Amino acid sequence: EEQLVESGGGLVQPGGSLRLSCAASGFTISYVDMRWVRQAPGKEFELVSAIGSRDSNRYYADSVKARFTITKDSSTNTLYLQMNNLRPEDTAVYYCAIGYYHIRSWRPRSQGTQVTVSS
Repeated sequence: EEQLVESGGGLVQPGGSLRLSCAASGFTISYVDMRWVRQAPGKEFELVSAIGSRDSNRYYADSVKARFTITKDSSTNTLYLQMNNLRPEDTAVYYCAIGYYHIRSWRPRSQGTQVTVSS
């Protein structure tokens, strides 16, 4: 059974950094596309970043370009999202998911991790 567990969120001041982790089991992340999606309070799900199988290509939303970096660690079967220079508008619950593209009807099957950017 495919399973994803997110961690690494927390409370951080504007300008700070966090690294989110997504531990995968039941499949090998090297062979699939994966993405990070977030949902801010009262808003729809938003595709933040995606990475192709075998790191073939990457996507970043305009709002996070040059601040966030998506990577895979095949040795631990873990997906990461390094977030630097965080802003209050980055506050959201962050989810990882299998696949490169975001579908509007998608709903998470994992709990996500809360990121709060506030002074």
